[in-house]
Amino acid sequence: MSESGYLYKESCPACGSKNNLARYDDGHAHCYSAGCEHKESPTGGVVYKPTNQTSKTFSPILGESTALRKRGIREETCKKYGYKIIQYNNETAQACDVKLADGTYVAQKIRTRDKDFRVIGSLEEKPLVGMHLFSGGRKIVIVEGEIDMLTMSQVQSNKYPVVSLPNGVSSAKKVIATNLEYLSNFEEILLCFDMDEVGQIAAIECADLLMGKNVKLMSLPLKDANEMLLAGRTEELINAMWNAKEYKPDGLVSMSDIMEEALKPTLMGAPWFLPTLTKCTYGRRPAEIYTLGAGTGMGKTDFFTQQIAYDCLVLNVPVGVFYLEQMPVETAKRIGGKIAGKQFHIPNLEGEEPRWTTEDLRNTLMDPRLEENLTMYNAFGITQWESLKPKIIYLAEKGVKHFFIDHLTAMATGGDRDEKTELENIMSELAGLGQRMGLIFHVISHLTTPEGKSHEEGGRVTIRQFKGSRAIGYWSYFMFGMERNQQAACQVEKTTTSFRVLKDRYTGQSTGTVIKLGYDSATGCLYELPQLTTEEANFNNKSEEF
Repeated sequence: MSESGYLYKESCPACGSKNNLARYDDGHAHCYSAGCEHKESPTGGVVYKPTNQTSKTFSPILGESTALRKRGIREETCKKYGYKIIQYNNETAQACDVKLADGTYVAQKIRTRDKDFRVIGSLEEKPLVGMHLFSGGRKIVIVEGEIDMLTMSQVQSNKYPVVSLPNGVSSAKKVIATNLEYLSNFEEILLCFDMDEVGQIAAIECADLLMGKNVKLMSLPLKDANEMLLAGRTEELINAMWNAKEYKPDGLVSMSDIMEEALKPTLMGAPWFLPTLTKCTYGRRPAEIYTLGAGTGMGKTDFFTQQIAYDCLVLNVPVGVFYLEQMPVETAKRIGGKIAGKQFHIPNLEGEEPRWTTEDLRNTLMDPRLEENLTMYNAFGITQWESLKPKIIYLAEKGVKHFFIDHLTAMATGGDRDEKTELENIMSELAGLGQRMGLIFHVISHLTTPEGKSHEEGGRVTIRQFKGSRAIGYWSYFMFGMERNQQAACQVEKTTTSFRVLKDRYTGQSTGTVIKLGYDSATGCLYELPQLTTEEANFNNKSEEF
């Protein structure tokens, strides 16, 4: 090797560098990229000749085009594409010519017996293999590799345009983007990538790049074109080409696409434990977020807890509870209390008749519906969204559709971004999960300090007071506020809560609706009070302004 002469640099098959592999006239090569130790031995008798032409030009290894019997490829097909049998590093290998559209010879792709793939020359210009054979036409088929290219050409009697990606789907987007002008010479572009997940994802990404052109996706019952050929399913392969479906980006649908679903009756969603709230929201639907905000001590968590108990026992549906500032044991006692009408989380006072017994608690918590339907999250101080998200996905895949999160703000701590940006990201991802997996999210949000009357004195809750209100307002289907004057001298006023609908994306009709709630201190349960007439409600609203 020490006596060989340097010829040129080319791309390295090991590290991927564009021009760090030095080639010498006896065939050996060495990569000079930092950390790459790739070397190639002399070719043994095949002498490379130096050239003074541009870097596009190189000296290919000569060989002979013969049939690839194991692949079912005939000799004439190999000749058309310059697919040869060569001697490389003292062993027999396969090589495919790579030329630009103008016919400039830029590289050879080499495949050794042990499936080691090499490139001599350069693929820096990202050509489509075989593109030099076709200047335009009605159709062109793009496949992942050379064998599939030969296959698709052969089943069409080698008459119609078929090209392949130079490096499989790993650089598919870049190759397609580079060759948009060339591909515009064809009326239809058919993508026939491998039927595995990687291939199909790449096909969609490339189809997006070709937007505005007539792009179609081929679908095969087997992994790729050559498998179809070897299985004797040539007719199906040809039909797959002619029946390829026009690519339509995700999210675009026609009336025919949705007609069957659209004609189904519109049903009520899952009910709330409050009949009036169910009536004005038409229940709770999958893929929607319901956000509740209130001041400190207004009963936000208590409201959710009563809804959880209702969902587990009355609706008999699985529920995921993420109370980030309450331990599961306390949550379980509070949920049990809503079921039994006993405040299990409050101790019995010495000298007074016990309000509940251990037997009461045991019988309530051992209800099989709770064991089957209730899953709680023990935060252990870990409340960041990125930690919670995989748990939510896990439960969703197990069939849980109803999720309760208390509270949203706690998940926006510990990240690199500010709280506002974190909340926007969390709400966006919650909405995405809800859409993809059909989930219902119930979320509690903290509020900012209002101007004027405080929330603890019954101050009105508004959307702009929600922390991260822009994102919450955008993604929430319904937003609710709870108001109560905790400092009132009148006991009735002190224990009466106004549950206000702040936003109704579903119909818009319930926005501004106020449901009055009472609290039974003996049972620890919320209940609806008789609703005010429209005239009474308008009078009360005017009174609150003074």
